[in-house]
Amino acid sequence: MKPLANEIIIVSTPYLPGYKITKTLGFTWGLIVRSRGLGRNITAGLRSLVGGEIHEYTELLNQSREQALDRLRGHARELGANAVVSVQFDSSEIGQTMTELLAYGTAVVVEKDVVQASPVRLG
Repeated sequence: MKPLANEIIIVSTPYLPGYKITKTLGFTWGLIVRSRGLGRNITAGLRSLVGGEIHEYTELLNQSREQALDRLRGHARELGANAVVSVQFDSSEIGQTMTELLAYGTAVVVEKDVVQASPVRLG
């Protein structure tokens, strides 16, 4: 994985293979609150009567995740980071028509690790 200039690397692991963390800048996040809207609620309500996936909500959630990640990247960049480790998502309902989606992690500065990884030997 080779980062482009000004790109923020985002991973769910607490480390980044091939890189070493040189500085930890702190907690970073991206938050979005979305309303499903009346039209989508009616369509989804009708679709839920017959069962199966509710595509309107799946699409809305995917869009919200991307926006939350974009906001996380922006916040990390403001902190001076070039990577975010331990990224996770959390969501909750606000009222009956709004969903909050939070992407969060630890903003760090990484640099390419020049030391070759060595195998772990047990015993």
